[in-house]
Amino acid sequence: MSRQLNMDTVRQNFWKEDLLREKMLRCEWHRKYGSMVKAKQKAKAAAHLPLKLPTLYPQSPLSPPHPPRAVPCRAPSPALETPVQSEMYPVQPATRALLYEGISHDFQGRYHYLNTRKLDIPEIRYLFPITTNFTYGWQLGPPVKKELVSCKMCRIDSFFRKNGAFELLDPRDLAL
Repeated sequence: MSRQLNMDTVRQNFWKEDLLREKMLRCEWHRKYGSMVKAKQKAKAAAHLPLKLPTLYPQSPLSPPHPPRAVPCRAPSPALETPVQSEMYPVQPATRALLYEGISHDFQGRYHYLNTRKLDIPEIRYLFPITTNFTYGWQLGPPVKKELVSCKMCRIDSFFRKNGAFELLDPRDLAL
């Protein structure tokens, strides 16, 4: 679609007056409502500022602390310490060392570490099944590959329909 170029003096003056009128309306609106818009913007910005809480200073104790009793000091036994709760077994040091060798961009570092961890079966990585999906494959063992024992003609006979559409097969139509 081409642009019409019938601009004469009358049409040019019309556009000039229209643009001037729009400019005057915009200036008038800004003079009339500009201060209210700025005030609303400031209020909205102040509402988004994070709330500052007063700082609390520690209160001085009312009574002096009691002197400690004469109890023999013992080192805490390692059995009493609470173990770190984790769903996974700890990573072997050799596998953990892969994290610090190279960068993922070069297929080393974290990339190589995660691929190595992925190769371990879930029983080696996790203490117990975490999700219900784990229960389906937990302790199944390695996948067993079943070899299909069939002759070529058995596959050909079972592939095509037996409705008589192809009575004789052309040997060029067989995929070997």
